[in-house]
Amino acid sequence: MISFIDEHHSVLGVEPICRLLPIAPSTYYEVIAKRTDVGRLSARERNDIAMKVEICRVFNENFQVYGVRKVWRQLQR
Repeated sequence: MISFIDEHHSVLGVEPICRLLPIAPSTYYEVIAKRTDVGRLSARERNDIAMKVEICRVFNENFQVYGVRKVWRQLQR
């Protein structure tokens, strides 16, 4: 939904689009703010970003054949 609003907000405006979609304008503005300012991310979101890097590293180091369980075990070491 956010990408749809991004594509069409210059023509229709954010608030009219949000009235038609089940999303509050404040939610849209919060997502946009988080894209530009990492400091606004929650601790969970920052941790998820860091973990994603580690998960990709483990997966790629093991020839992209490790499944969820093996990646999880590798991260626990």
